[in-house]
Amino acid sequence: MLPRLRDLGLRPEAALPSAPGNLPIRQSLAQAGIPIYAYTRLNELPRTFDLVVASAWYPHSYRAFHARFPDFVPLVHDQIEIFYPLGGRYLYRLGYRLLQAPNLRRARAVITVSNWAARWLRDVHSVKRVYPVPNGVDTHRFRPPLPGEKEYLRTRYNLQGPVVLVPARMSPEKNHLAVLLTARLLPQVTFLLVGTGELLTVWRSFARALNLQNVFFLGRREDMPELYRVADAMLLPTLGENQSLATLEAMASGLPVVTSPIPAQKELLKNGVEGFTVPTSPCHLARALTQALASPELGVNGRKRVLREHTLPEAAARLKNVLSEIAHA
Repeated sequence: MLPRLRDLGLRPEAALPSAPGNLPIRQSLAQAGIPIYAYTRLNELPRTFDLVVASAWYPHSYRAFHARFPDFVPLVHDQIEIFYPLGGRYLYRLGYRLLQAPNLRRARAVITVSNWAARWLRDVHSVKRVYPVPNGVDTHRFRPPLPGEKEYLRTRYNLQGPVVLVPARMSPEKNHLAVLLTARLLPQVTFLLVGTGELLTVWRSFARALNLQNVFFLGRREDMPELYRVADAMLLPTLGENQSLATLEAMASGLPVVTSPIPAQKELLKNGVEGFTVPTSPCHLARALTQALASPELGVNGRKRVLREHTLPEAAARLKNVLSEIAHA
């Protein structure tokens, strides 16, 4: 997005912690001509920017941003609500209200990545100045397979039969328990689980305990476009999203999507049109996956919707307009 903002007339610069994990990002941005600051402490950064947009996960990080840049704009792409069962949803909401929402209310403005999240922050957490900028996806990188390409990729990955891709980090809200129990109901379907996280060892052990021969844990991958093209559907029974890039990537790749009926997912796809939004019980998910695997037209519809509403040029233009509006307010 930063090179695209530059092409639209802005002068973006980027600051990231000096950490080995983000070195490829810093190098990529530098190669694209974006000035980079690698910092160990925020007070190393200059104060000469016209507008500071900052993103973090933890509340204390936002407090540190406020101390260094009192007029900064948070970019919120994390989950502002997680629909945990048995009252867990309301405990999460209370924690967000007490720990995170005060940081957002005191900010100059807030940018978030879905229309639902903007409404939620305004109506539930009383954050007044919220601007939605829905995500965009690279529709040239994430695309349907060319004629013969899927067969070639399946030979390369040694895959046969129906393939379902599950791209999500191994954390509680991604609901991998539902994935594994669904896989047990569909032994004829291969499930490829991409991602790492704190629960990876737990889910591997659970899959072994269930003797799931059709589930494969692929860990962190750099070949996601090819994995989308080799699959026949995507499964994401998530309990919390702001706006899922994985869902947009799958839709751009022409895959039917089966996901949960939480507001952020329902904003991206309509049930029965681009995929299915169904309750996350294994029976519902297995039934929806069976139908999705037999309905490739859902993937065609998903690709059309991404081209219509979620391309990178459109997202960059929206972000540029929002930044200009905030800067001149």
